Amino acid sequence: MVGLAGVAVNDSLVLIHTTNRIRAQGTSARAAAIKAGALRFRAVILTSLTTFAGLIPMILERSLQAQFLIPMAVSLGFGVLFATAITLILVPCGYIILDDVHNLLASLKAKLVPA
Repeated sequence: MVGLAGVAVNDSLVLIHTTNRIRAQGTSARAAAIKAGALRFRAVILTSLTTFAGLIPMILERSLQAQFLIPMAVSLGFGVLFATAITLILVPCGYIILDDVHNLLASLKAKLVPA
């Protein structure tokens, strides 16, 4: 679980950092999330695919000594692939939703507190 969390968090941080860097240039949250997804897509996919590829020999191992490690390798490998899909889809969506909530709260605050 720690290995899976490490890859998922790393991919998410790479994506969010790029989104924040693009936002600092004055781009909207939606445009920045789309552009960051396009810019960092290859890095996120390659990180996940190389992790999965590194686990393939253990998944395909048939020796008696490795039998207790195979379920862990399968869980980690397919968990990484699932986390990649979540990272590329849900993280940008969550970023945009949080930006909308932030803007809503800021507008409510501006209405409640006279300038």
